[in-house]
Amino acid sequence: MSDPVSTALTFPSVEWFQALQELVNSDEEFRRLGNVDAIMGVKVGDKVYVITFEAFECTEVKEGTEYDLIDADFFLEMTVEQWQDLVANTRENNGADLNHTLNTLDLTIEGGISDNATGDQLRADIFFRVNQSLQHFFDSSARLNTVFE
Repeated sequence: MSDPVSTALTFPSVEWFQALQELVNSDEEFRRLGNVDAIMGVKVGDKVYVITFEAFECTEVKEGTEYDLIDADFFLEMTVEQWQDLVANTRENNGADLNHTLNTLDLTIEGGISDNATGDQLRADIFFRVNQSLQHFFDSSARLNTVFE
């Protein structure tokens, strides 16, 4: 993959999430935050991405479907505009400000942003247990040259 920091990457896209994968996998701070074993779905409007974390790295990023969310431990869902606002805010502030953290958005957006497709609360709770690592994952997007569709 070319340099994710200088290459213009469209959000949302597999390439954009793969660039984040590349950044966190070479980031000592991400590993310092602890072990993450989770399959996370990300819904951006009608698009679905499946991101797998194993131990101290992000091991897979792929495009998915609504059906793939059944296998995810949890998924994060917002409108295209809400995601764009999050990504733009993260870029402007070199990390999400207090109104744009995953935790704040989960508490302030009606219905929350995290969910589990099967109703399995233990798997859904993984979002809260690894929230700091997930926040670091998304905060890393401040380093990307992001363009929106």
